[in-house]
Amino acid sequence: MYKQTGDLSVLPLLCHYPVKAQYMNTDPSYLSCHKNACMEYGEDNKCLVQTCSGSVTFHFVNIRTDLEFVFFAGGFDAPCILKRSPPIAFANPSQPLHGHLSTVDSTGTNMKLTWVSGDGSAQQVQYADGRNSTSLVTTFTQHDMCSDLSPAKDFGWHDPGYIHSAIMTGLQPSSSYFYKYGSESVGWSNDTKFSTPPASGANETTFIAYGDMGKAPLDKSLEHYIQPGSRSVIEAVGDEVAEGNIDSILHIGDISYATGFMVEWDFFLSMVTPAVAGKIAYMTAVGNHERDYPDSGSVYETPDSGGECGVAYESYFQMPTSVKDQPWYSFDQATVHITVISTEHDWSVNSTQYNWMRNDLASVDRAKTPWLIFAGHRPMYSSQADGLLPNVDSDFVKSVEPLLIQNKVDLALFGHVHNYERTCAVYESKCEGMPRKLGGKDGVDTYQSGGNYTAPVHVIIGMAGFTLDIFPTKVDNDWSLVRISEFGYTKVHATKEILSFEFVNSETKEVRDSFQITKVEIN
Repeated sequence: MYKQTGDLSVLPLLCHYPVKAQYMNTDPSYLSCHKNACMEYGEDNKCLVQTCSGSVTFHFVNIRTDLEFVFFAGGFDAPCILKRSPPIAFANPSQPLHGHLSTVDSTGTNMKLTWVSGDGSAQQVQYADGRNSTSLVTTFTQHDMCSDLSPAKDFGWHDPGYIHSAIMTGLQPSSSYFYKYGSESVGWSNDTKFSTPPASGANETTFIAYGDMGKAPLDKSLEHYIQPGSRSVIEAVGDEVAEGNIDSILHIGDISYATGFMVEWDFFLSMVTPAVAGKIAYMTAVGNHERDYPDSGSVYETPDSGGECGVAYESYFQMPTSVKDQPWYSFDQATVHITVISTEHDWSVNSTQYNWMRNDLASVDRAKTPWLIFAGHRPMYSSQADGLLPNVDSDFVKSVEPLLIQNKVDLALFGHVHNYERTCAVYESKCEGMPRKLGGKDGVDTYQSGGNYTAPVHVIIGMAGFTLDIFPTKVDNDWSLVRISEFGYTKVHATKEILSFEFVNSETKEVRDSFQITKVEIN
């Protein structure tokens, strides 16, 4: 059932949950026998048995389970074990790890910290010079996974340990504090400096948005589902966060690509938490690789989650949702209201999610948060050729797009397609508004909103890690204005009157596209 995960790479069939594997020829001295030793001498001191040695280096994270190292021949399809190490234990398998932040509401005064540990007893987060909060402890088991034959329930299963969460209260918006988490019995994390986002109605905010990230190894290993651009993107985003000008992150679906291999969530968390998710709010949307599975209640009957069915996602990334397996929510951040939906759950007219969307969008106080951003995983517009399923579901567009127009949504952000694409202000596949170049031919593309509102600008931002989708040579539509297949992230800055948007190449740090939407009338 390995193909259910979407990963068609070849891995050695040596154990259940994922392995990290390297060819010995990554050490040139091994095959050339530059490092040799004689193991047996004959007459005249002549060497009868000679060995050649080499070495490879593995990077691992604390997954609370003993490790074994296996030396094998015969290739990945028919591995023949030559030598196996005894089990090697982590020094502290109960160690509290991977603390990451999310917002609880729109005040900027409360933040949730979530972390992982091998210890099921309640722990604490200590913060803001003497305050503390006790964790709620949850976990999930194989019985929570979908289908008896899914990777998540069978060969991909790995005990997730315990997920702790605690809310830090009494904070000030747009302020910095320190926290540490853990307990006297299992140890404490290092002190970490974090920042709260601005409160609803504040004058401005800046956040970073992307989708479809996943993870990649720090070593030379072959392993389950490598997303080649993920490292450069998270390192570049970490640099942005370190400069102190980013208020939050919005990751809209396809988070870790664990797809039923539970240990991969630990690897993803170890990648994003130190420089990014542990320092500012990391807000997420569910994608097909977190939720979809046949007969599970998802809209799309594909096995893309490997049997996780959203259980692992909702455990590790605890967003301010009201009901389990209804992963839609909204929040304000300064001048912006962000509505986050699930494209994988029923969005048809008069469904539970549809009614929530309609009420949420209609309730926004545009005097307090003049900008309305709509975010979900699968797009409404894409020039990319379809894969196994159409990239754009016409039924989804038919049901939900009218809500965007009725409520004057300014910007719609989507992932799923692994590139960057920007539209005109579009509705029903027709350009209702085109940007104007302010400041001459080299000026910034500027869309008019406010009193002259026409339609939302749609942007696909699924270029944060997964192997890129290349656009067709010829694109026959009028609504697609910018198409770029490069790894990167987007940065949004919003004041009361102007929303500025940039797409940044994560390897070069070059701004590859930029535009703005203005509430001020353009003459």
